Amino acid sequence: MKTSPKPWFGLVLILFGILIGFFLARSTPILDLKRKSVVKTLLKTNNTAHSLWQNGYQKITIISSVDKKTQNAYFYPTTSAYPKPLVVSLHTWSGDYDSFDSLAILSKQKDVNYIHPSFRGPNKTREACLSQLALSDIDDAIDFAIAKGNVNTSQIHVIGKSGGGLAAIGAYMKSKHQLHTVSAWVPITDLAQWHTEVSIRQKEYAMDILKCTSSNNTVLDLQIANERSPINWPTPLEKRKNTRLLLYAGIYDGITGSVPISHSIDYYNKVLHDYEAKDSASFVSEKEELLLLKQKKGTVSQMKIDGRRVLLKKKYKKVQLCIFDGGHEMLTQFAFKALFENN
Repeated sequence: MKTSPKPWFGLVLILFGILIGFFLARSTPILDLKRKSVVKTLLKTNNTAHSLWQNGYQKITIISSVDKKTQNAYFYPTTSAYPKPLVVSLHTWSGDYDSFDSLAILSKQKDVNYIHPSFRGPNKTREACLSQLALSDIDDAIDFAIAKGNVNTSQIHVIGKSGGGLAAIGAYMKSKHQLHTVSAWVPITDLAQWHTEVSIRQKEYAMDILKCTSSNNTVLDLQIANERSPINWPTPLEKRKNTRLLLYAGIYDGITGSVPISHSIDYYNKVLHDYEAKDSASFVSEKEELLLLKQKKGTVSQMKIDGRRVLLKKKYKKVQLCIFDGGHEMLTQFAFKALFENN
């Protein structure tokens, strides 16, 4: 004669299943990556940004030296009695001074001066997007930090990702200040070319470019787009001979992200041409670029940055290019640490 299962036995099985599922979710790499991705997304919410800026950063207002308009910024002055470096962190294409910025946390931990300016806000207006006003605003922010912080003026570091990378390169080309390091991650360098690239898949960026360059927001003003593109500007060779220029691009950007690696490669080669580099091996050759773009293969096999494989690394004097295994991103902790290296 069979006995029916005890009522509590089913409950035990359910609880046991829940425990096994929780354990697998904690230990399975794919699920763990998804869980980390959710956490990463939550870190970028407005509430998190609000919490960040309430934690020891000063919201300040800077009057433009050109048109007397005001720009907001978040500022952290070092508490040190000795002059410390200044990190000038430039917001992304659609961001602003109050967007979440991990570099603010790292700067405060290291107790170095830090400023996160607006420089005319998101790139959706004629005043933004590497206009003379936006470039002047970046210089004004540096002036403010020097005046109000205890800044070692031989250690001014400008850094940005995507649209912030575009702005960082703009500062490299046109800032009045002597800069120690300019670090540009997945930067845009040619607005006209980028407009063509994003017109199909990322139409919101195409419209932004029109708003930045066109009076009617319907047809690209090629002249203004070229005027706003560092790929077309002369490199200030004498002024930047002691400035480190660090260019980083993820190999899958332009596929999973919005800015193809050709922006970084072409700009790197342009700067080397301006310096009249003689060693052809210092340049990225057409063969190397095609290998990266078509086959996602590079010439470096053992090198890594922040655990990511490096596919190509080039260097000429103080100008460096690194193509890494990644997408449209900044490897923030690595990027921050690299600012203070002396090589």
